Amino acid sequence: MNRGIWTALSGIGIAQGLKVFTNKKINGTWDWRPIFSTGGMPSSHSAGVSALATYVASKKGWNSTDTALAVIFGIIVMYDAQGIRRHTGEIAKIVNDIDADIEVLSGHLPGLFHVKQEKELNELLGHQPAEVAGGALLGILIGLISAYFENKK
Repeated sequence: MNRGIWTALSGIGIAQGLKVFTNKKINGTWDWRPIFSTGGMPSSHSAGVSALATYVASKKGWNSTDTALAVIFGIIVMYDAQGIRRHTGEIAKIVNDIDADIEVLSGHLPGLFHVKQEKELNELLGHQPAEVAGGALLGILIGLISAYFENKK
């Protein structure tokens, strides 16, 4: 596998690992589940695409077509992570709340029939802008480190 792929995958993996620590800071308890979940700080989507774009820019130069592709691809991924996916998660929270409310109402109104969802919708799908920015900064750092060590060979 080429160095660009390893750099991007490293960004994703490191960001996912850091979610355990940010989750501990927010919730006060150690929990390994954030490693395997979407959302949270830092954004692994942003870290991966930023690491790749930074690495490519370091190797090919800012004016190369390769860098343009990596940067535009990265911008689209980060926009999607903090925009559409975040809003989908917010809608999922509303749907889960409505389902819980209807469940309560159906217990008080004998004529109201309700089948509760077997599984709640995933609410943590996207990222807040700060999480995207944190992932992007982490990715830039990883991309620069990767390019630096490749140049030292």
